[in-house]
Amino acid sequence: MASTRTFLFELGVEEMPSAPLNNAVKQIEALMAKGLDESGLAHGAVRVLSSPRRLAALVQDVTESTEEIHSVMRGPSAKIAFDADGNPTKAAEGFARRYGLTAADLVLREDADGAEYVFAEQNAPSEPALPILTRVSEELIGAIQWPNYRSQRWGSEHESFVRPVRWICSLFGDEVVPVSFAGVVSGNVTRGHRVLSPGEHVVPDADGYEAVLESVHVLSAERRAQVIRDGIARVEADLGVRVDTPAKIFDEVVNLCEWPTVLVGNFDEEFLAVPSEIICESMLSNQRYFPTYGADGKLTRAFVVVSNADPAVSETVIDGNERVVRARLYDAKFFYDEDLKVDLEDFRERLASVGFQQKLGSVLQKSDRMEDLALAIAREAHVGASSASDAQRAAHLAKADLVSSAVVEFTNQQGVMGGYYAAAAGEAPEVAAAIRDHYRPRFAGDELPEGIAGCIVAVADKLDTIAGMFAIGEPPTGSKDPFALRRSAIGVLNILRDRLGCGYEPLVRAALDAYAEQGLEFDSDVVAEAVCAFIKGRMEQMARDEKVPSDVVAAVSAGSVTIPADYLALARALDGARTHDRASFENLATAYARASHLADASLGTSVDRALMGAAESALLEAVDKAEGAVASSLASKDFSGVIEALASLREPIDAFFDDVMVMDEDVSLRENRLRLLNRFESVFAGIANIGELAKKK
Repeated sequence: MASTRTFLFELGVEEMPSAPLNNAVKQIEALMAKGLDESGLAHGAVRVLSSPRRLAALVQDVTESTEEIHSVMRGPSAKIAFDADGNPTKAAEGFARRYGLTAADLVLREDADGAEYVFAEQNAPSEPALPILTRVSEELIGAIQWPNYRSQRWGSEHESFVRPVRWICSLFGDEVVPVSFAGVVSGNVTRGHRVLSPGEHVVPDADGYEAVLESVHVLSAERRAQVIRDGIARVEADLGVRVDTPAKIFDEVVNLCEWPTVLVGNFDEEFLAVPSEIICESMLSNQRYFPTYGADGKLTRAFVVVSNADPAVSETVIDGNERVVRARLYDAKFFYDEDLKVDLEDFRERLASVGFQQKLGSVLQKSDRMEDLALAIAREAHVGASSASDAQRAAHLAKADLVSSAVVEFTNQQGVMGGYYAAAAGEAPEVAAAIRDHYRPRFAGDELPEGIAGCIVAVADKLDTIAGMFAIGEPPTGSKDPFALRRSAIGVLNILRDRLGCGYEPLVRAALDAYAEQGLEFDSDVVAEAVCAFIKGRMEQMARDEKVPSDVVAAVSAGSVTIPADYLALARALDGARTHDRASFENLATAYARASHLADASLGTSVDRALMGAAESALLEAVDKAEGAVASSLASKDFSGVIEALASLREPIDAFFDDVMVMDEDVSLRENRLRLLNRFESVFAGIANIGELAKKK
């Protein structure tokens, strides 16, 4: 068995931002493994270690050399490879060229079948690991991608990296692997924590790398994350609070330190009168502090800081961070207090100077359209007069906070601050809540608006944007969706399905009518069809995401049920029925497909009972009964009942096709039977194309 050693490659840099650091960590393992594999150097697991100042790969069980390889490839037979005079033919020359040889290098010998063939033989000698590791490491540095970040050049160097490279530690066991980049040459030293263990520190061998790092106050990302979690758990236990640690901010904090210390600071009591959302955004987004909440769910004065400084100066660190928080929160309080002095109607009027979209006008015009659309949605959803009135008022004021000082400073709090200002102005609680919630859902898994008025305003806002962008011919493309129309459509569908219970098609018309009244010119029918098709496409994807089979989605989409709640309920009922008795259901689907293929709509559905035999009469009776059952079940939204009624037609349609020659030579009989099939097919019309299910076996 070949001897193996551990290989270490560490690239030391000036502090990297969290996002590119995480991105590089995801790439390095694959790049290192690929480079070693392509070089033929056997190895074990690749582990990546990182901190703000380093990217490192530890590779276990790297062999000290590649294996010597002797390859023999059989080519064409001797009769084909050489002509009558013994000269190589084009076949022989082409075969040799494929392996970097000439025809003279080919070997002629007899194979196991007794015939002579030409063979190409190649020897790949064993190659020592060191030059391979050098090549792989240098190629890896240049292969790392930095999406959304510009690489830097420094000094007089031409090479670039996300941050200037300051040292390289590269060891194969205890032997230094020669690697150079941007004037930096590898050695056997790393660098410790800037404050606690500054300067260079010798790494005796690759296996001792992590121990050296820890001795110089540098922990791996996994260890840092655990230290921070443990520290936060102690804070929660000691103070009786819950520390809010959003995943994105937590990951960033992990990448801002090498030797973390969890500390607690406090801000002044007076700031608790400021909306907690802007306090938390200021702390999380600007300073990467974690806010805390008491047992009552309310924000407390305490906040958590993760320090990378010497723990001996923790009191100084806390004091400095409290000063920073105080300044930030004074700004937030000032913005909030100044905004409270302005009437919401004044804010709203200022929206006339804020552009929504160049061709679609100002945000004030959008606000007017939302107000009209909110009433149309309320009518379609059959909500009470009180909720309709609240929705109209909320739509009127929904965008007013966009020009407030707090939202200009804390853009993520649009809507939220409007809710606070509406409550302070004496608006009804339902109106304030609707303003607060109308941007929801903002992302997958986000909560829907709390109240009915908020749901109505949210649909009005999203649908207005979708309709407008389609009206000006700028729908989303495969690569571009700047107004997040797909996300908006999914939000509309979720609200309609779970809260309002109505369909989107009449609402699309109402949204487009508002643009037409504004003076925008477009073909209303064409645009409405395109918008509805777009929303329906999102609904189909939602169904597939909820594990409804694609053929069931296609079957239901062929019908006319488009109210989101009904569409999804019908799809699940159809899928459930097929799962319960797949053989019978597929027989029905096959029979339906056959009937659909034979049916002739031009003949109508009026049948002559006198021309019918027993199987035809039985089918007609079953169709009449199923027709009534389907209508009754649809009226009560009993979609399992609908599917059950359709499934009841399986036996009579099977018997019909077994006993009856549809395309009889007698025209009267043939046309009567085709009309009967038209009747059969009409029961399914508008519900689903069951024939779609016959295609998947």
